[in-house]
Amino acid sequence: MKFGFLLQILAIGIGSAVVSAAAPDNATPPNIVLILADDLGYGDLGCYGNDPKASPVLDRLARQGVRWTQAYANGPECSPTRVALLTGRYQQRVGGMECAIGVGNVGRYDDAVRLQMVSQLGLPADQPTLANRLSTRGYDTALFGKWHLGYESQFSPQMHGFDEALYCIGGLMDYYHYIDSAADYNLFHNGQPVERQGYFTDMITDQAVQYVRQRSEAERPFFLYLPYTAPHTPYQPPGLAPQDPLPPDSPLWNQGDDPPGVYRSMVRQMDTGIGRVLDALDESGLTNRTLVIFASDNGGTAASRNAPLRGSKGQAFEGGIRVPLIARWPGHLPAKTVSDQVTITFDLTASILAAAGPTQMDSDKLDGIDVFALAASKQPPLARTLYWRKPRDPLVWSGVRDGDWKYVRQHKSSAGGKTSTREWIFDLGDDLSEKHDLSQQRPDKLERMRDQFAAWEQTVRKNRRGRPGWTPHDKP
Repeated sequence: MKFGFLLQILAIGIGSAVVSAAAPDNATPPNIVLILADDLGYGDLGCYGNDPKASPVLDRLARQGVRWTQAYANGPECSPTRVALLTGRYQQRVGGMECAIGVGNVGRYDDAVRLQMVSQLGLPADQPTLANRLSTRGYDTALFGKWHLGYESQFSPQMHGFDEALYCIGGLMDYYHYIDSAADYNLFHNGQPVERQGYFTDMITDQAVQYVRQRSEAERPFFLYLPYTAPHTPYQPPGLAPQDPLPPDSPLWNQGDDPPGVYRSMVRQMDTGIGRVLDALDESGLTNRTLVIFASDNGGTAASRNAPLRGSKGQAFEGGIRVPLIARWPGHLPAKTVSDQVTITFDLTASILAAAGPTQMDSDKLDGIDVFALAASKQPPLARTLYWRKPRDPLVWSGVRDGDWKYVRQHKSSAGGKTSTREWIFDLGDDLSEKHDLSQQRPDKLERMRDQFAAWEQTVRKNRRGRPGWTPHDKP
């Protein structure tokens, strides 16, 4: 593990040098457009094995830049990955945000439940975020899309460095009437509920296009965060104008229960919207000085195409955490490049900040590495050791990737204090689909990876308002 850690530190140093060498004018940092899909499966895009008609815009973006084959989300659900993206660190360091916040501000495991009871369930404003770090570097910042990092006003985007924000506050929302399945209104502009009309995917695309066009003559660079809700439930296609909101008992809220063709149409509408944003960059003369990034917040649901991966959203198998990742930065990232570098969401934070320019802030201590610099240098992939843990009562999913080896654990609690644990190990180099559990053949490897996870868990676990006597050894 020490050797792997040294490799990561070396990679950071090498990466910074490559970006500096590639940038002809360090005084002119790039504009940044960060696009995040919601519940998109690893194989949903044409460039990841699907029908080429599924995502022509994103396929073209991949040809213009770098496409990663081994990119991961920090969590198998929405909120945890978004915490890691904004903080640049494992979400476990924050406390209470290891599981998606439930509809109506519901905590789904012990620490989250305690925080919700004292109105503290969300990303605290004292956490340095990507937006406020970029603000200190002279960026204007905007968010249009899904927030899902706290219902209370103290957790709103404005408290985290966004100058402008139009967003849904929760984890899912009627695409036409902006309520969730508990009938709570979900749409906000700069912290205040607003009335709008139209399909939400198109609405935030419109906002992004307008924002980009307004930036064509601006002197300051901008950071545009565009987290779509698509293709998350409810499964509602574009082009409708329903008079009434979706009933709370509609099966369209249920993940995996999609009508034929609807999920695909939602992905295609998002892809078309991204094309409009890219066109706005072209028309405004901003393409060559804009870094564009696309990823998903976690693996896909049963409605998605996760092939050839095992599992789906919510699990620590590859299908729950491996995601598409594409980045384009003309003159800095090589076009028509496919990278097998193992990367994870908080690497985007480190990579974006490296592209934006150096800072002396002590708070810029991050867990990730600059993977854009590694792609630009075209050096062989570095071995990584990455970790996952997602508690959601009654299950806790855990995982470790160390080189090509993968450890997965499912811990289940039941009534009466009984617990059960299942463990698997896989060699992803030979078994991408995780079909062959090697835990019986390699008990030494199983024990080593179990110990790796336990050591990591002790360093990151934090309860913001833990009960008296809580220790890092307690189970979630």
